[in-house]
Amino acid sequence: MTVILLRHGRSTSNTAGVLAGRSEGVDLDDKGREQADGLIDRIGDLPIQALISSPLLRCQRTLEPLADALCLTPLVDDRLAEVDYGEWTGRKIGDLVGEPLWKVVQAHPSAAVFPGGEGLAQVQARAVAAVREHDRRLAAEAGGEGGGDVLWVACTHGDVIKAVIADAYGIHLDGFQRVTADPASVSVIRYTELRPFVLHVNHTGARLSASLRAGPPAKAEAKPDAGPTSNGEAQQAAAGVPSSDAVVGGSTD
Repeated sequence: MTVILLRHGRSTSNTAGVLAGRSEGVDLDDKGREQADGLIDRIGDLPIQALISSPLLRCQRTLEPLADALCLTPLVDDRLAEVDYGEWTGRKIGDLVGEPLWKVVQAHPSAAVFPGGEGLAQVQARAVAAVREHDRRLAAEAGGEGGGDVLWVACTHGDVIKAVIADAYGIHLDGFQRVTADPASVSVIRYTELRPFVLHVNHTGARLSASLRAGPPAKAEAKPDAGPTSNGEAQQAAAGVPSSDAVVGGSTD
């Protein structure tokens, strides 16, 4: 079964350089709404059979145009919610760079626990469990792998997507900062009985490959991408954040 991990479109907090976390009412900005509308052209012609969403507004807004086009009702799963950044929520990214925990988040994220919030290891555990559970459920509803592939979308957040991709690659959580998930990007993982295959990472181009159309599982092992694919646009770093550091909460462009 194949999941398209969709990061929400650009939000008002992204452009403000603020760590939104689970703040209520954070909506898409004008570009984010354009990105949401653009999903119809980018992935709307694929045989998507289910939509799963984080409970946060920016994810639900991102899915609305696609859900209407596909006549699908998104299912909300709290396990796909943004990281609970605790006391970091609502603070400027540039100000957080000076916090001692910032270096831990960058170099040893598996040990990072946000004050008054949750740890990144907890985030990975809940998110991976959610994705794999939905994948198994959809496979069972389709009659198992013999019934062909099932393509579905999970709309969630940058750090959540990075954690799921790290698990699929079989790398330690401490390596997840090497993964990028820009606003409105899609990353694709195909789960099989043997192992997951990472087909796309941080895809921001016009359309996904037609190879994602439903069909019998491929017998030959596919090679994962050598690295992230994108539309070639440079990632805009948050003010005050070193270029070598991953932006907590995902990029802010």
